[in-house]
Amino acid sequence: MKADDLMLMAYVDGELAPDESHEVEAQIRASSETAELVRLLQASRLDYKAAFAQQDLPPVPESLTRKIEAMARAHSARNPAPGANDPSVPTPSASLPVRSGLRTVPTWLAAACVAGAFVGGLFLRPGTLPLLNPDMPNSGSAATASTGVSPWVTAAVGYQQLYTRDTVAYADENPAATSKIVDDIRHDDGLALRIPDLSSAGLTFKAVRRLSFNNKPLVQIVYLPEKGPPVALCVTKGAKADQAIASQVVDAMHVVTWRQAELNYALIGKTEGVDLDALGKRISNREMDQLFGDATAGLSTPAG
Repeated sequence: MKADDLMLMAYVDGELAPDESHEVEAQIRASSETAELVRLLQASRLDYKAAFAQQDLPPVPESLTRKIEAMARAHSARNPAPGANDPSVPTPSASLPVRSGLRTVPTWLAAACVAGAFVGGLFLRPGTLPLLNPDMPNSGSAATASTGVSPWVTAAVGYQQLYTRDTVAYADENPAATSKIVDDIRHDDGLALRIPDLSSAGLTFKAVRRLSFNNKPLVQIVYLPEKGPPVALCVTKGAKADQAIASQVVDAMHVVTWRQAELNYALIGKTEGVDLDALGKRISNREMDQLFGDATAGLSTPAG
């Protein structure tokens, strides 16, 4: 019998009977793919509830709540009502708003989902993770237009707000995997991506996220300062003319933006011991050393 994902998770959690454990172990020895999946599951097996019980986590942003509501409604509209023989799945009471249900979810659990993906390396696999689409109903795109904040910046800020210091600190560094992601971004996505070394400013490089927004590449470079929450440098394509550095506050996050060499930049974080305005200027002036080689190496324009 070939073990499925649920069986592998039960194995990692020590919930299988001895004979079932022996079957899984035999499959691990015979399949490198199964062995890698078990390794990732073991890496993400942390006591998130205890870890995040000690954290002073921010409330879920209202804009993110609206986006989740819109996604839930869109999903319900796409899926027909279950048939008589389909498994019974409890549905929320009609009198209970979606938002009320969201607020009952423990904050540590939401943070654990992000941490598990971060630690287990799930975001480091080839491919892209799509960010929430700002054009969905009730997503706040109208407010975005009125405040002058680019939709991709709003989406990147919402994604950055999911991280806490602990979720990033738990991540194991994997230079080979990160180098592969950087190469894919430069070659497949056609972005002349520079990974600035911000150690001189007290920030430690942690990871690169290969994301997408409106079907266009969006890169998130994550750093951890000596104190305070993570900082991210987000990059996406921008064919318009260069634009000088500007700073603003988006959903309580400090954001420094600029456009340079047909790339849009957004430096996102909290101003806790880090001068993001000064740091953005240093990055745009290329005063920092570069990690992971030449940004133009293997650069090509994706087909289509």
